[in-house]
Amino acid sequence: MTERPPLPPFTEATAREKVQTAEDAWNTCDPERVALAYTEDSVWRNRDRFVTGRAEIVRFLQDKWSRELDYALRKELWAFQGNRIAVRYQYECRDGQDQWWRCYGNELWEFADDGLMRRRESSINDVPIDEAQRRIHGPRPQAEHGAPLPLQ
Repeated sequence: MTERPPLPPFTEATAREKVQTAEDAWNTCDPERVALAYTEDSVWRNRDRFVTGRAEIVRFLQDKWSRELDYALRKELWAFQGNRIAVRYQYECRDGQDQWWRCYGNELWEFADDGLMRRRESSINDVPIDEAQRRIHGPRPQAEHGAPLPLQ
């Protein structure tokens, strides 16, 4: 069995570590790398799409990052218990017409005993912004790990 530490049950420290690890991976925009954090049969709801298994996750992320250009993400631990973590996040990207977007989301995560995520549910709202309104520029510097996200 391949383990993906930290493992459940989570403490506040290990839940924060899991959230930061996920943020770091997603900011690579590397679908194969990101997919390795999920069980082979992981199930997702992302907005109005339902995805099952690593192969579909990879295809989903390839499509996502072909449309969401200059993607940069921040995640924040919201709550945790046992093998579950709730996260709020914001990311910014631009589309093919150079319209910038800030996307606000909430995720519910459930982990297998080996630390791989077996369920992910994500609800997201998109807000158009001007380039001058951007505040998320690339991966988060280590000095800012764990910093709270502003509401707007």
